[in-house]
Amino acid sequence: MKVSVVKVPKHTQEKARHELEKPSKKEIWGYGVGSLGLNSSFTLTSSFLTYYYTDSAGITAGAVGTLMLIARLFDGITDLGMGTVVDKTKTKYGKARPWILWMSLPLGLAILSLFTVPDISNSGKLMYAYVTYLAFILLYTMVAIPYKTLLALMTQEQHSRSLSNLNSAIWFMFGTLIVMTLTQPVAANFGWTTLANAYAIVTVIPLLITFRTVKERITSPLGEENNIPLKRGLLALAKNQYWFLITIVSVLFYIILSLVQGGGLYYARWVLGNEDLFPFIGLALTGPMVLGLFFMGPLVKRFGKKNVMIFGWFVALIGQCIKMIDMYDLPTFLIGSSLAGLGAMPSLGLMVAMLNDTVEYGEYKTGVRTEGLLNSGASFGGKVGTGLGLAIIGWLLSYGGYVGQASEQNELAITMIKYINIHLPIVFGLSLVTLLFFFKVEKMYPEIIAELQRRKNGIK
Repeated sequence: MKVSVVKVPKHTQEKARHELEKPSKKEIWGYGVGSLGLNSSFTLTSSFLTYYYTDSAGITAGAVGTLMLIARLFDGITDLGMGTVVDKTKTKYGKARPWILWMSLPLGLAILSLFTVPDISNSGKLMYAYVTYLAFILLYTMVAIPYKTLLALMTQEQHSRSLSNLNSAIWFMFGTLIVMTLTQPVAANFGWTTLANAYAIVTVIPLLITFRTVKERITSPLGEENNIPLKRGLLALAKNQYWFLITIVSVLFYIILSLVQGGGLYYARWVLGNEDLFPFIGLALTGPMVLGLFFMGPLVKRFGKKNVMIFGWFVALIGQCIKMIDMYDLPTFLIGSSLAGLGAMPSLGLMVAMLNDTVEYGEYKTGVRTEGLLNSGASFGGKVGTGLGLAIIGWLLSYGGYVGQASEQNELAITMIKYINIHLPIVFGLSLVTLLFFFKVEKMYPEIIAELQRRKNGIK
């Protein structure tokens, strides 16, 4: 007897395969925990390294500001190079995962070097700071770019990608909470070197967990994998207007983050009158972020990433305005910080997911898929934003006549500290919200994915 076989069309098989290939809950957790490692080192340097250099190592505020900007611009350039390297990497582990394995331990060692400035001449201290900080950010790039790229390689299913990013953000904020509340008291009681040793461990172990648990699934268009020239990749990037937009948003966001986190210890010491109050400020800023992230999934599913981010920034701006009611009152400042942290939380939870949505848009528009280059370019924006934010702190403190190891500061220096913590974040926040209104990828995404699937299946 002849048995008839119903042949399932190839495009239907391909669609089913992509629908099934979603990361498991364990994998989503494994991806997220790596953010604890990366963010511990990032928050430590962006929030406390400037203060350590000025008030512990004795380097002048102006010199520190210039160091931060130069180092971050260098960091941004290495981002572009690292993105290209990731796109061309081909190993049994994939193209992003192996870099997390290779570079996690060197990154931990680099953290130790940052907070051990020797007691030598002023020029010697500054040279040591340049060498160790440049080494740190280079190694950080060699882990961070692959980690961010991994999100685009795990899945193309938009909600799974958002959940992975949100889980990463939860661990990100958990790391931020630890750093912002424990760093100052631990450093005061045990010293900066002991602190750096602890953070090196907290950085390395979670990243190795990510390497072990996450799988790469998504490949480049047929025939192009690992073979896209840099020039072609850059030309494709230049045509991706939504990548440009979200990169500028990232710059503004990290400027704000650097101002608030990096300027907070100065505010606690010189405006509120006691640096031991900083852990309370850190808790007020990050605590609502951590709690709010657990409710992000349903909100994003109902309202979309962009709308949730915009609403969040209106809440953050209200919080910043509350701080101005009485700048010397701790409860007022804490209430404002809580609202500001809660409002900024969606950006922490969704920025990378929105960025990686532009990977598909870029492939849709140009036919070229370069997750590494795209993530490195946007990371460049984040690094520039962080560098500008920290540089602004150093330069404004220098303009105000701030003296790091002095027992008191003049009125202009105090005014600059207020501007850094309250007024400038409002200006940059308004600009950020305006740009978000023009981000259209989320609405177009289902159509983009459908078209990419048709191309892969050879359907005209």
